[in-house]
Amino acid sequence: MELVELTPLSGALIGLPGVDGLSTEQRKRLTIAVELVANPSVVFMDEPTSGLDARSAAIVMRTVRNIVNTGRTIVCTIHQPSIDIFESFDELLFMKRGGELIYAGPLGPKSCELIKYFEAVEGVPKIRPGYNPAAWMLEVTSTAEENRLDVDFAEIYRRSNLFQRNRELVENLSKPSGNSKELNFPSKYSQSFFEQFLACLWKQNLSYWRNPQYTAVKFFYTVVISLMLGTICWKFGSKRESQQDLFNAMGSMYAAVLFIGITNATAVQPVVSIERFVSYRERAAGMYSGLAFAFAQVDLRFSAVAIELPYVFAQSVIYCSIFYSMASFEWTALKFIWYTYFMYSTLLYFTFYGMMTTAVTPNHNVAAIIAAPFYMLWNLFCGFMIPHKRIPIWWRWYYWANPIAWSLYGLVISQYGDDDKLVALSNGADSMPTRVLLKEVFGYRHDFLCVTAVMVGFFVIFFAVIFGFAIKAFNFQRR
Repeated sequence: MELVELTPLSGALIGLPGVDGLSTEQRKRLTIAVELVANPSVVFMDEPTSGLDARSAAIVMRTVRNIVNTGRTIVCTIHQPSIDIFESFDELLFMKRGGELIYAGPLGPKSCELIKYFEAVEGVPKIRPGYNPAAWMLEVTSTAEENRLDVDFAEIYRRSNLFQRNRELVENLSKPSGNSKELNFPSKYSQSFFEQFLACLWKQNLSYWRNPQYTAVKFFYTVVISLMLGTICWKFGSKRESQQDLFNAMGSMYAAVLFIGITNATAVQPVVSIERFVSYRERAAGMYSGLAFAFAQVDLRFSAVAIELPYVFAQSVIYCSIFYSMASFEWTALKFIWYTYFMYSTLLYFTFYGMMTTAVTPNHNVAAIIAAPFYMLWNLFCGFMIPHKRIPIWWRWYYWANPIAWSLYGLVISQYGDDDKLVALSNGADSMPTRVLLKEVFGYRHDFLCVTAVMVGFFVIFFAVIFGFAIKAFNFQRR
């Protein structure tokens, strides 16, 4: 950071080009700094000053010169350099149209070696005082000048003493010394998989910490939804006299799962899309494997030791604390824990689903289009609008494959599945115990609670695994 003069920006986010974050010139210096982390002896740069104004180009090339002064070699293509930028180079490899070499050697102070070489060619005009040597050498070696002088600069170079010296140097350096050994690397990456995973995990931690908009929006929306549903469903949980009271409480659970879950899935898609395209360049540079990045991404929302855990858990606790108290569900530790678990798992698999759709599509816009139909299908077959027993038998398989159905199943039976209190049926004449009503109408059984908990956890792992595979296997970069 100090070498590329970015220390004052050490805590900043890179951001999106042209939108926020670092400027174009700062991004170029950061790209150079990232490559220097591996401590290479040779760095290749392709037109590092392209797209920059004179001041920004000078700052970038000053950074390049600082790197050279540390003992590294930089091979750099340059486009229309100013005098100061051009004379910051030590040596020049100059080719004419067609790829033939016409100069390869030192520039010298104020490009004196280059100027001396070309001015020695008969007929080449002398450079004017203060004129840019880079512009001058292009002018005097152009095809028009070759025709006018009736010379071939490539042939002149091949007959020069400079060419002979360069060829002898290449031949000497091509012969390994007697005590040299062939390069051998035990693995493709410098660090173990676990070290790569920890590095990616810590990187994601800093990315989330320095970009609070994503989590702030989720928390804000969670609070709003909690208060809105809490006021709409005021004390629904304590009203258990009739079948309609039970349906009202179930509807409040259904609405929360759908609203907050879809919000999580939608919010995470652009975040993953940006992180994925950053990972393409880093993985191409050999910094870490795609699998390590995928595990770091997945574990952000799944593993008990990962970064996203407190974010999603805090979101779940905020919702459950507000809504559970306002809706007046039964305040026992076990039931509150079950309610929190099912909401937490639901938010996790919705988040993973949003990540998964982004990983298997080119960008988050396509991911949003792909995800939308499944939200509608999950809504239709979740068992609330059409109870499981009323769904045609040829469609019941999708009810069991529906993650929202399992979430709703778990939320309802954890609260009401063991309740033997009589409730009045909708016909106004009969009554039956709550748990019997749930079994007869919705097919919900309290002894199925543990199975439901496992199935909700299964969907978390299922979407996470698909995301992990897709982020490693699919590459949508077009260059």
